[in-house]
Amino acid sequence: MTAISGWGRYPIIDTELIGPRTTEAIVRATEQGDQAVARGNGRAYGDAAVGVRQTITMTHLNRMRAFDHATGQVTVEAGVLLSDLIAAFLPRGFFPYVVPGTSFITVGGAIAADVHGKNHHGEGGFGRYVETLLLALPTGEVVRASRKDHPDLLQATIGGMGLTGSILEATIQLRRVETGWIRQRTMVANNLAAAIAALDGNESVTYSVAWIDCLAKGASLGRSLIFLGEHAASNQLDERQFANRFPLRKPPLSVPIDMPSFALNHWSVAAFNELYFRAGARKAGSSILVPAAPYFFPLDALGNWNRIYGRRGFVQHQCVLPAKNAEAALADMLGRIARRGGSSFLAVLKKLGEASGGLSFPMPGYTLALDFPIGRDLFSFLDELDVLVVKAGGRLYLAKDARQSRATFDAGYADLSGFRDVRRTIDPTGKIKSRLAARLGI
Repeated sequence: MTAISGWGRYPIIDTELIGPRTTEAIVRATEQGDQAVARGNGRAYGDAAVGVRQTITMTHLNRMRAFDHATGQVTVEAGVLLSDLIAAFLPRGFFPYVVPGTSFITVGGAIAADVHGKNHHGEGGFGRYVETLLLALPTGEVVRASRKDHPDLLQATIGGMGLTGSILEATIQLRRVETGWIRQRTMVANNLAAAIAALDGNESVTYSVAWIDCLAKGASLGRSLIFLGEHAASNQLDERQFANRFPLRKPPLSVPIDMPSFALNHWSVAAFNELYFRAGARKAGSSILVPAAPYFFPLDALGNWNRIYGRRGFVQHQCVLPAKNAEAALADMLGRIARRGGSSFLAVLKKLGEASGGLSFPMPGYTLALDFPIGRDLFSFLDELDVLVVKAGGRLYLAKDARQSRATFDAGYADLSGFRDVRRTIDPTGKIKSRLAARLGI
């Protein structure tokens, strides 16, 4: 048995770790699985990619199979990282339609979590751009699913958290881009209402995201920096930028040790937030050009950044709230977080559109994501936030979850009859079961 965890380093769970090196071996491991689940690069924050008894690692399936330059469609094995996909195809003028906040996830994981990015409000999630996928079922069958063939299985697998089988490979659509630069414009919102108004008022912009000062109070509750972005055209670059039209990130620096638990506290986070807000406010108004990597993946510049939260780890609380109830619920949540103190310097607000898969997280509304270091009263406090989420008609992101209750899950994901029907058909004996699925009764 091997002790593993998600990116949040909580919970740490013993599991039999299986590392197949070929497609055929993964098919066998899936067929012979004993309450097993596939695992990509371990960037799900909680227990979604840890099997109850067995965990099948997919990172050896990391080959790129085919690319059609005319259509922008690429076929890759499920263990290929988005960072490798970008490194290979951005210099050729192509970029994934959807990327989350890190490039260090596998394509299989991106499909299983139906990851979303800063453009979900207009362009949807990762699953929308999956043309076909090859899936190993627990029966031993290998099925190619698309919107024409086995569409129910495709729909259940997108956002299905690995519970329909092991994704072997996928064909996805890439976006044509002229450069690897993003034209970024920063806006200042002095409170939550202004932040929501800024996101609403810029729906035509491809990328939008708000960083929120989660410790601000009173009239400044929810003060934010809104970052808007578009892919830059070649004629928008200066001579120096044009000479480096497709900049790629250098290898990251790394956090060498676990930080002491007292390093992240109310005062240190408050100081960081104040400095960050002021620095961003100084840049507001004008457009600047930034490389794609720091715009989309700022934390990728720091390897092992999860060690900042110390040996006990952290959890991320990411909810989505329907638009009509979002502002009041978010104000209540942010007020409680500010009064408690000690929360994260990472607090992100985005606008989302419709979901596209069986267990997909998004709904039309707003998502707030915050990291919290593990502490004595944390879980009871997060239970309070969950009550507000459920009352507002929202739900929590399964790829980030490590501790929500079954009642919270059932309230947020009430319409799962179709997904469960697919599960019963392809896995009648329950060979596939993650710790997440067991905890939440999926």
